[in-house]
Amino acid sequence: MAICLWYDNQAEEAAEFYSSIFKNSKIIRKSHFGKEGFEFHGKPEGTVMAVDFEINGMNFIAMNGGPNFKFNEAVSVVIYCDTQDEIDHYCKHLTENGEEALCGWLKDRFGVSWQITPTILPEYLMDTNMEKRNRVEKCAFGMMKFDIESLQRAYNGE
Repeated sequence: MAICLWYDNQAEEAAEFYSSIFKNSKIIRKSHFGKEGFEFHGKPEGTVMAVDFEINGMNFIAMNGGPNFKFNEAVSVVIYCDTQDEIDHYCKHLTENGEEALCGWLKDRFGVSWQITPTILPEYLMDTNMEKRNRVEKCAFGMMKFDIESLQRAYNGE
């Protein structure tokens, strides 16, 4: 199983970019367009067609499919982080020439949406104590990049 990401012509650049950010990642293989099918894809022979890569055990395919489709927020990749250092790392690198949004969401320079989420947040948001949940929600919805310490203080009522 793999998630396929459709790029115009930046598949190789994107796979290399993601592989440089995640410690547990690797490029598995690259395929190239041949001379057949040019009338459909319009890519010169020898151009990278697809790059198979892996991030933290998750398989991806970056495909140079042309300009027909664009990324949007309807699909995002969630990165669960145990520490603030992890959150800071991913936010810093994935937003290079990209943009930050509310609640840990961001878009990278290719337009792919990511959610940089503290591991503890889903636990807090499923707590049966509604007062705790409400405090965490109020805190979280006001943040761009998540701050674990602030979420913990809200959860604890501090």
